[in-house]
Amino acid sequence: MKQPIKIAVLISGSGSNLQAIIDHQKQHTETYQISLVISNKAHVYGLTRAKDASIPTELIDHTLFATRESFDQALQKKLDNAQVDLIVLAGFMRILTPQFTQHFLGKMINIHPSLLPKYTGLNTHQRALNAGDTEHGLSIHFVTPELDSGPIILQAKIPITSQDTVETLKEKVHQKEHLAYPQVIEWFSEGKLALKDNQAWFEQTVLTKPQQLNALNA
Repeated sequence: MKQPIKIAVLISGSGSNLQAIIDHQKQHTETYQISLVISNKAHVYGLTRAKDASIPTELIDHTLFATRESFDQALQKKLDNAQVDLIVLAGFMRILTPQFTQHFLGKMINIHPSLLPKYTGLNTHQRALNAGDTEHGLSIHFVTPELDSGPIILQAKIPITSQDTVETLKEKVHQKEHLAYPQVIEWFSEGKLALKDNQAWFEQTVLTKPQQLNALNA
């Protein structure tokens, strides 16, 4: 029988996506196990969520490191020692160095609150409103050295109405995130998902366009 893969979740805040992954993993213990949660900030609620679920945690405070490179080296060492199969960035508010992303290429995914390639970086909800967009959403992608530019695995869309604000968009996107991220992790753990030649592959076929959450009836 195949052993469940080991994943590490990296956080910087409250960990709502982490909680969704914890809840999902309880029903999928045969495919994956959250073996480590790492935060770069102390006293965040995400660490409490992990401890409540009896998941090992680590704090690597980025303010204690002189350079981005030295922080990433410490983070890489922890992840290597944990021998994880997949690294899940869940609200991890750090720009990772090319050396770090290259080391874990194909083994690290990120969730971003926009329909990439639109709105890389921060303040995505406000930027979508400012642009007068009629739809918004999220993207889950493999992490590569270019910020928010790795091959996209899945997207979920939401309509933008005239009543929407930054807060309402944030909440609507969060609801989709909590369905989408566990689904992608499950795919990876089942061997359905891979990064090859800087392209996302799903079930041995190149994803020429992202999977859509709505199409999965999630």
